[in-house]
Amino acid sequence: MTTKPKKQKFIVEDNETIDDCLDRMRQEGYFPVRRMEQPIFKEEIRDNIVEHVPCGRMIVFEGKLL
Repeated sequence: MTTKPKKQKFIVEDNETIDDCLDRMRQEGYFPVRRMEQPIFKEEIRDNIVEHVPCGRMIVFEGKLL
């Protein structure tokens, strides 16, 4: 018998909404306790200088086991 971890991170995927991710958490037996947003950068070269340009964000929820 395997036990679930007490805490688990859930990433909002590209093809789902925040509500879809929260529903997925509930189906797996977790409730959200923390929301984190991390920027996503891409490298662009301008005038032989590498610049990091923001191109999106990644939303991560931390869930606690019910």
